[in-house]
Amino acid sequence: MLTFQQEKLLKFIIDYQKENNVTPSFDEMKDGLDLKSKSGIHRIVSALEERGYIKKLNNRARAIEIIKNVNLIDTESGKNKNNIISIPILGKIAAGLPIEAISDNTNYIELPETLLKKGEYFILNVEGDSMIEAGIFDGDQVVIRKANDANNGEIVVALIDNNEATLKRIFKRGQQVALQPENSNYKTVIYGPDRIQIQGVLKHLIRSY
Repeated sequence: MLTFQQEKLLKFIIDYQKENNVTPSFDEMKDGLDLKSKSGIHRIVSALEERGYIKKLNNRARAIEIIKNVNLIDTESGKNKNNIISIPILGKIAAGLPIEAISDNTNYIELPETLLKKGEYFILNVEGDSMIEAGIFDGDQVVIRKANDANNGEIVVALIDNNEATLKRIFKRGQQVALQPENSNYKTVIYGPDRIQIQGVLKHLIRSY
């Protein structure tokens, strides 16, 4: 099964070939998928070739042969006919001292649609131990529903001073915002409201054994 991004590129190549009678360049593929660098396109093209969907023709520029096509995913919604949704892994999030989130839109995890309610989701890799008493450990992955507000007591992705992201339980106290860890070795930190932006609310946890 292809990821959402793999199938999106495959569809882009097919549509481009039909319209222009030539394979798109890597720059055009990058722009078509709205990626920041060609390295992500190289990885997706290699994955498509490994899975037998395309074949790169040696010694020929812009030469990709389509071996097989699939029509499972609605590229506008990210959903497919098997009720699977591809959720992007956007990078890492600190469950400890705040660290900068790293954006990477080329990796996805597929989850059943029944697991998720309406909304837009993303996944982050957890680093640190400040949320271990809430059952969130270093190396876990958290599924986050995008939101710019949250209820008191919810675990959120909070952006601090526009450049550092952390995973903490949030409490609003008048004009102040408290980010509370779930580890007795860490202290709750209180911020002014202009320093905190909520990026999303924790909805699910993924752990590998």
